[in-house]
Amino acid sequence: MNILIGIGIFVLTLFLVEGGYYLFERIKNPEKKQVLRRLRGFSSTQYENEIIDIMRKSALSGVPWLNQVLLSFRWTDKLNRLLEQADTEYTLGVFILLSVLMASGGFLIGSWLAPPLIIPLTLFLGMLPFFYIYFKKKRRMEKFQRQLPEALDLIARALKAGHAFTGGLRMVADELDDPIGTEFKKVLHEINFGVGIAEALKNLPNRVECPNLKFFIISVIIQRETGGNLADILEKIAHLIRERFNLQNRVQVLSAEGKLSAIILITIPFFIALALSVLNPGYIKTLIIDPAGKGLMGFAFIMMIIGIFVMKRMIQIKV
Repeated sequence: MNILIGIGIFVLTLFLVEGGYYLFERIKNPEKKQVLRRLRGFSSTQYENEIIDIMRKSALSGVPWLNQVLLSFRWTDKLNRLLEQADTEYTLGVFILLSVLMASGGFLIGSWLAPPLIIPLTLFLGMLPFFYIYFKKKRRMEKFQRQLPEALDLIARALKAGHAFTGGLRMVADELDDPIGTEFKKVLHEINFGVGIAEALKNLPNRVECPNLKFFIISVIIQRETGGNLADILEKIAHLIRERFNLQNRVQVLSAEGKLSAIILITIPFFIALALSVLNPGYIKTLIIDPAGKGLMGFAFIMMIIGIFVMKRMIQIKV
């Protein structure tokens, strides 16, 4: 156990030094960060494949040796896409270093306070940065879906006023804020660089996870091939999306009771443990000192995670 603790301290110190050096480089040269962020906005297009591929790979990490390691794995593309959807200002290497750092800290804390909880605590703290990315990406995608009907109405009004389709995209990029304004601006950049409208629109779902967006893209592609009144089509799609939102809101109201019950069931054990630690410290102290108590705490923690997953599946209704 002493050898494992020594290894953990060494790894923790190594990543602290590397992370401190990386943060120092980013603070020292903020212009480089802005340039890389702007270049990354053009990195998902399908023109000049070899050059774009190099640009995307070079942005995986600012640490040279870590960048080479990440380039050797295939799963880094999916994580990099997740970062792009979340619109984070840091690279994948930052989050991997932070994940390893927090996992090492969880290992040291678990080995010192509660050895039976070493594995759950290490895994939880190690995955915490990626939980943050997933939460940020989910919140950004939800905002995009809420903005989509307004963007479609804006494009439809622009078409009725006599503007071209790209003019409607420009109005969305200028009038609406992030994320839909930013993503439509990337589509315009791709079109201005020579990518066809259909191809630029097909690249949009690679950066945005929105099922309703496919209706818009398919409608535009079909209309450009067969003709028709695109403005009326976009207005009907916007109306359909708003009706789906209304149905989702009704479902959320009906499932609110189940969510409240789940929250109460999750928080009750923690409140009971806090109350017992104040009223009878010796009683709750047995769970921390006695090996059987530590085992029970680990088993209870695992069962709570399973219960949270089951309750979430029960109250989550997809529309």
